[in-house]
Amino acid sequence: MSTVLKVENIEKYYGNKGNLTKAVDNISFQVEKGEYIGIMGASGSGKTTLLNCISTIDTVTSGHIYIGEKDITEMNSKKLSRFRREELGFIFQDFNLLDTLTAFENIALALTILKVPAGEINSRIKVVAERLGITNVLNKYPYEISGGEKQRVASARAIVTNPSLILADEPTGALDSKSSRMLLESFAKLNEEFHATILMVTHDAFTASYCKRILFIKDGKIFNEIIKGKDSRKEFFNKIIEVVTLLGGDNSNVL
Repeated sequence: MSTVLKVENIEKYYGNKGNLTKAVDNISFQVEKGEYIGIMGASGSGKTTLLNCISTIDTVTSGHIYIGEKDITEMNSKKLSRFRREELGFIFQDFNLLDTLTAFENIALALTILKVPAGEINSRIKVVAERLGITNVLNKYPYEISGGEKQRVASARAIVTNPSLILADEPTGALDSKSSRMLLESFAKLNEEFHATILMVTHDAFTASYCKRILFIKDGKIFNEIIKGKDSRKEFFNKIIEVVTLLGGDNSNVL
């Protein structure tokens, strides 16, 4: 199994000398190809900053982040932009679909930017759309489909380029419970059938229970790590709740 992501001793500071905040404090971990990993922690724990650094949205103060064999902390902005397009897939809480494009066109845009031939674009979208159950909405505009369908379209857009790593930031945050469950089942399909490597930030224990491994962040550090292994999703959910309790504070702020 090959290593997709390697985070080495990264730190991230905000502010200036008089008012310095350490958002990420010497974090290290690895993600292997085909893993489905969740990152949990209370608001202000550093989990979103960590995701932003991995996604190249933000830069680290010190340390290194390798995606594949490439050290993204050493890249200039031009190389980062190209790397982001070619190697990373993004799924956001608010979908980030273009309202003037159909679902098909939103998905195709990612491939068009990479100059994939038109014939190949059609076949690749067809395969992903069938797996995610959105074939019937491909010719509709975002305002014509439900929140759950929008998020599955966004998921198709993220996976269709065959990225090394998919990064999801609170993907169920804007969805109702039924749509959340459908989306999470879609994520499981992406992971199992496409061998997609997924790194997801979430507050929600139910959402996290679909992952195979979870890193808990507290005060900018890795507080704990649990692995699903052969546990049922219910058993894994209960283990997540136990760690959340250990984290202390207001549980609703973590979940």
